[in-house]
Amino acid sequence: PGAPAAARPAGPRVLIVDDEVPVRSALARYFTRRGWQVEQAADGRAALARVDARLAEAADEGPDEPPFALILSDLRMPGLSGMVFHDEVARRAPALLGRLVFSTGDVVSEDAAAFVARTACPVLEKPYDLATLEALVQRVLAGAAGAVSV
Repeated sequence: PGAPAAARPAGPRVLIVDDEVPVRSALARYFTRRGWQVEQAADGRAALARVDARLAEAADEGPDEPPFALILSDLRMPGLSGMVFHDEVARRAPALLGRLVFSTGDVVSEDAAAFVARTACPVLEKPYDLATLEALVQRVLAGAAGAVSV
């Protein structure tokens, strides 16, 4: 007999995507204190790598196991932006779009406004308070099986 299998950590899994370390760290603390499994990425490219890795694991675990209960991504990041990340998630794993939430301090620029208008994903305007974040998280979790509107 081999060693017993490691217990799978309890709690939903969140992916936090933001190029600002203090923002990522604060969000990671927030979710960790609430019993979530937290993964972090500094840009869209790193986030896609995490999504791909979790999709591969989820395929092994079965179709009822979502790779992430929630993905919280900044819209504007150097390298691969949140907008491009969204489009890649839509192409690779469209079922995850109902779990994707964006945050941004820029909803007035032409490209950000156009993106917000075309996506069904909720958008949190920075700065936001934790009560607003919590309410949105609950709405996303409640509606994760379908489209979520703000």
